[in-house]
Amino acid sequence: MMRITRRNLLLTGFLFCVLLIAYALYTQYVLGLEPCPLCILQRVAVIALGLSFLFMALRPPQTKQSKFFASLLVMIVSSVGVGIAARHVWLQHLPPDQVPGCGPGLDFMMANFPLSEVFQMVFSGSGECAEISWSFAFLSMPAWVIIWLIFLGSYGVWTIYQGRYN
Repeated sequence: MMRITRRNLLLTGFLFCVLLIAYALYTQYVLGLEPCPLCILQRVAVIALGLSFLFMALRPPQTKQSKFFASLLVMIVSSVGVGIAARHVWLQHLPPDQVPGCGPGLDFMMANFPLSEVFQMVFSGSGECAEISWSFAFLSMPAWVIIWLIFLGSYGVWTIYQGRYN
């Protein structure tokens, strides 16, 4: 029987992030749903959160200070992801006449514009970001990303401060 340890709980958080990215890749390569720039940034946030879980599982925070900084990292990464996904949901609910026109893809923008302009263009959104091409239980994919990032961020902080699972 596997013993519940803080390391195993952190690895579970990492596994959830891996599964979320695996599903995003499944929707892209099997279902044919091309990600918009905001989708890609949400994936980056999930990957960063997963790497945070993995790093903490390999070297669990022990001191009060390291636990504080680890929980701060988890909250910042998950909050940034929630902010990006919330902007995406907001764009999806704009009236059709207020939806921005479609812009170039993220790879084109990264190759041809300074990083500050890329972020400005991505967050202003585009027509492709406003499309809802996938939903489950009446929620679009970015709405589910918000739910998962809030859950995983909370789970991460809870796990970091667990004393009974050393």
